[in-house]
Amino acid sequence: MQLIYKDFDTTISNINNTFRINESFDLIYRTITIGEKSACLYFIDGFVKDDIMQKLQDYFSGLTKEDMNTDTNSFLKKLPYVEADMTDSLDSFKTNIFSGVTGLIIDGFDNAILIDCRTYPARGVDEPDKDKVLRGSRDGFVETIVMNAALIRRRIRSENLTIKMMNVGSVSKTDVALCYMDNTVDKKKLKYIEDKINSITVSSLTMNQESLAECLHKKKWLNPFPKFKYSERPDTTASAILEGHIVILVDNSPASMIIPTTFFDVIEEADDYYFPPITATYLRLSRFIITIASLLVTPIYLFLMQNEHLIPEWLSFIKITDDINVPIFLQLIILEIAIDGLKLAAVNTPNMLNTPLSVIAGLILGESAVSSGWFNDSTMLYMAFVAFGNFTHGSFELGYAWKLFRIMLLTLIWLFNGWGFIAGIIIIIGCLFTNKTVTGDSYMYPLFPFSAKKMCNILLRPKKGE
Repeated sequence: MQLIYKDFDTTISNINNTFRINESFDLIYRTITIGEKSACLYFIDGFVKDDIMQKLQDYFSGLTKEDMNTDTNSFLKKLPYVEADMTDSLDSFKTNIFSGVTGLIIDGFDNAILIDCRTYPARGVDEPDKDKVLRGSRDGFVETIVMNAALIRRRIRSENLTIKMMNVGSVSKTDVALCYMDNTVDKKKLKYIEDKINSITVSSLTMNQESLAECLHKKKWLNPFPKFKYSERPDTTASAILEGHIVILVDNSPASMIIPTTFFDVIEEADDYYFPPITATYLRLSRFIITIASLLVTPIYLFLMQNEHLIPEWLSFIKITDDINVPIFLQLIILEIAIDGLKLAAVNTPNMLNTPLSVIAGLILGESAVSSGWFNDSTMLYMAFVAFGNFTHGSFELGYAWKLFRIMLLTLIWLFNGWGFIAGIIIIIGCLFTNKTVTGDSYMYPLFPFSAKKMCNILLRPKKGE
């Protein structure tokens, strides 16, 4: 759409009508005079750096009529500010203004001038609560995409690092950035992701990254295993980029999306690389073992309680000697739901009350549940292990995938006993090995297809630099 008309008043009137300028208190326009020429500034209050605008105003007030006998391009070259551009499109002008850029219309110029002196409200880059490490950097992503890009640039000082900006949403026009190393990225996968993003036809990314994820991977959402790895850590993100992964940053979201993501990528943690190889290998193997155990402990426990004659003598102590008032299956299902209830309560509880209420929930409710006869001690013990085991890795998505499969296993064992256990394991293995990443790769690589060297690097943390 046309932006600049021959008549200055017509141009301003058209822009004001398009912006509905008098209906929003924070959308401001100000008419000024620059070198005896009429001009108008458009900007969003709260997005503008006041000190920079004041200096620009001082510069404009010092210009003479002779200084303004020029075109837009020449004026732009003399403007004492680095981040400036021009446009003759109303759509481009509108998008930039609502993104926080200041627009300048000058009578007689055939283009509008865009001055990027915006600043977004942002919190400090403190270490994220979700992705904490024992050693290493203590900074984290925030809700501003420019700052997140800078945190990655600080770690990768290479001309091959490419951060390509795109927009998604016909209404929201949300900024989405693709980050990759041009010399190591798989160009076919990159083009596939670019085409996918460009083909998205939604009005807005209502829930930021989750909305984008569902647009990128519309099929096979019945398989609960995570298709993306999310990280709030710049060091983890930079490492993924250097390994050839593609990273997506979404404005207003304090996390990166790493693709393609395999099962082993999801379990991997930053601590694996902040400790010496032998220590990191121990931590990594422990995480793998506990992650698998958190899936199987309660189903195996239920199976053995239903078939006590299969319990070997050396495990006879696991048999329940107390009265069982509620079937073991129902105890486990109730506790699965109760644990999620405690999680939701902890999220919505004010910080000052979180600790005391958690103690009350954990000790008083737990003790009362056992003494009242609702639950047996062994059931509470194994569910406590499962609850803590889910936090040995940082992926909430994998934790809930494990929970859904664990409930499925419990149900099949309760209904069909041993055959149900076998069927459940086959279903889980099938979901793992038939699953695909967003770019169509095997979800279980390098286990399937098998690569001995890469599988060794997955299980045994290599030396840094390898």
